[in-house]
Amino acid sequence: MGRGGVNLTEVQDKYLKLIEQGVNNSEACRIVGINRRTGTRWRFGRTIQNNAGEAVHYPPVTVPTPPTARHRRYLSIEEREAIADLRKQGHTLRQIAALLGRNASTISRELRRNVDGQGRYRPVHADRLAQARTARPRPRRLVTDRILREVVVDRLGKRWSPEQVAHELRAEFAEHRQRQLCAESIYQALYDPDIDVTRPARRRRRRRRRQLQGLERRGHLLNMTMIDDRPAEVADRVQPGHWESQWSCQAVRGVFAGAGSW
Repeated sequence: MGRGGVNLTEVQDKYLKLIEQGVNNSEACRIVGINRRTGTRWRFGRTIQNNAGEAVHYPPVTVPTPPTARHRRYLSIEEREAIADLRKQGHTLRQIAALLGRNASTISRELRRNVDGQGRYRPVHADRLAQARTARPRPRRLVTDRILREVVVDRLGKRWSPEQVAHELRAEFAEHRQRQLCAESIYQALYDPDIDVTRPARRRRRRRRRQLQGLERRGHLLNMTMIDDRPAEVADRVQPGHWESQWSCQAVRGVFAGAGSW
């Protein structure tokens, strides 16, 4: 609180919002009711000397950015408080999940991972642990585990799919869960340029065109007989196969004639 019971923080926020909107310093100070020197100090900060002759710098005042809204998939502080209260009342995990509209595995994982050193579940402490875990960047296991990376690269080099590699990892590292990956993790590693996990491209064998003495063979018939070289019995229509019967010709004409009436 400032002099006269005025909330100084609200005045500072109002002044800085006016500056962000393009209002000059004098006008913004007049609107909020402060001295121009005070507005300049809030905007740019100041450096003064104390009684010992040491320089003391006061940074400029900034408007606190509102916290970003948490995604619905993450539990809120209100939900964690409800979990703690319902747990004390003796509700089961499934009952708590039904009341909150969550999955029972989500409640079970929350009570298992976000407890304090004494095994107690406290909502504020649990929310702080969850936020710290979310903000912490975790490197991929294919980067930190050399043996796992070698196995994945070897299987991908044999043209195995990520699904097949993931299934093989569960069988090969049955006693080491840290070396088991899902297919989605392997797909993300393939598309991540910072990870040296490459999959050889599948090459198609292309057929070469055969050329004889520089001539293209495609589109040409070999050893074909020209129409002028046909035998004489073709023109006489004596041998069957070189002529069409009168019945077949009439049948064809009847089909085409009937097609017009359809």
